[in-house]
Amino acid sequence: MAEELTFNQDTATEYDRGIRRTLPTYDGLVRLTTTALRMETDENANVLVIGAGGGNELVEFSKLNPEWTFTAADPSEPMLAEARAKVEAQIESERVKFVAGSARDVPSDHQFDAASCLLVLHFIEDEEAKVELLWEIRKRLKPGAPFVLASMVGDREDPSFEELFKLWRHSWVDRSSLSEAQVLEMEKIVRALSFVPLGTIVELLREAGFVRITQFFQTTFFSAWMCVAE
Repeated sequence: MAEELTFNQDTATEYDRGIRRTLPTYDGLVRLTTTALRMETDENANVLVIGAGGGNELVEFSKLNPEWTFTAADPSEPMLAEARAKVEAQIESERVKFVAGSARDVPSDHQFDAASCLLVLHFIEDEEAKVELLWEIRKRLKPGAPFVLASMVGDREDPSFEELFKLWRHSWVDRSSLSEAQVLEMEKIVRALSFVPLGTIVELLREAGFVRITQFFQTTFFSAWMCVAE
């Protein structure tokens, strides 16, 4: 079995650089997510951010939305520490409440105006658990509230899956100081993530109670959808 990816202190520290190599259009994804949420909310929205470790979404969301407030959840303490540091440097700290955990650890007595869950779902192995996460998010949203989901996707039986991994591998060799052997070792970890086809993600969102599901982003293995709570 391949080694699992864990978000320890070293991983958290290197996250910003690594995610932009793994997903070259990462910053564009976060900006588009901001717009997708803005166009369905008002200026005083209270936003739930699942997988908020690192803090990039919080910083970007706050730039154009000075009145938004946030509940930011992540199960990794090192990643939350990175997020807290960015918030302290760039955002009024009273605008952000941090939760060490996932959506189920966020109190369900409050209904949020919007939510995001970027680059989390592929770390969850079981489809039932994926739906559970999406459902826990849905339960905390007002009816009609927007939600953006981004995840790695792929069909292991489709020949294009191997072609995309070839592109991913060569991109790391071209853009980093890692040797080809080191990239191949990293590839083993990435291949062990829970890839599901595009259509399956849409089915999971529907099962969890989301409608108006629209894919708006795709780069190599990464895709994103905007939708609203039913």
